[in-house]
Amino acid sequence: MSDIGTTVTGDRFAGLGDEFAELTRSLLAATTIGGVLQHLVTAAVRVIPAASLVSITLRGPDGLFYTPVETDPVAAELDQVQYRTGQGPCLDAARPDGPAHAESQDLAHEPAWPRFGPAAAERGMGSMLAIALLPDVREPRMSGALNVYAREAGALTAADRDLALLLATHGSLALANTSAVTATELEKAHLRKAIDSRDVIGQAKGILMQRRGITADEAFDLLRRTSQDLNVKLAVLAETLTSRHTELDLPGPSA
Repeated sequence: MSDIGTTVTGDRFAGLGDEFAELTRSLLAATTIGGVLQHLVTAAVRVIPAASLVSITLRGPDGLFYTPVETDPVAAELDQVQYRTGQGPCLDAARPDGPAHAESQDLAHEPAWPRFGPAAAERGMGSMLAIALLPDVREPRMSGALNVYAREAGALTAADRDLALLLATHGSLALANTSAVTATELEKAHLRKAIDSRDVIGQAKGILMQRRGITADEAFDLLRRTSQDLNVKLAVLAETLTSRHTELDLPGPSA
């Protein structure tokens, strides 16, 4: 972990002017906290080439962490691993007194977060970057982080850190001016969404366990690998399987 001190070259910014101009317009037009955060994660996937998954961590006034938006349920699951273990880049960056950014270039062998790193690697992630996000400077103060996951170790560059910092700065300013939805309402909406996703994923796991004679962990791993291979969100794949389970099956392991 280190402070951001690298300047992005002009070539790295080539073609990004329009992207950030559009992001600014979208953020200013957003009327809810959820809208701002969704624009933020969508933009991060577009402007950071190595980004495989993106999420937002928020830390409420009660000190609890949660993930209100993500580009894929696997990102929320990875965030939850950090919340459960009490360690990881997103926790460090999301704390009010935390660093401007925290990162790991090799999650499988990360000494700073020995419980989170290998767990993330088992879920297919090689590196991660978290940038501090400050949605509310008023008391009781909230804080957060923009989380970027990459499948390959060493994939996230200094230029990617600078782009993520720009995105987080845009997002923090927009959040400071957005008051249509309170953080409590946002958290409740996220919890409803998370419960719905867990329910359908649980149903899909049950179908695979019964059909294949495999364990719950093996069923989830099959769902996760298939969602990655097909480039389909895990929750969407699970919903499709549960609604059409008499017609569909997932491919077996390759020979």
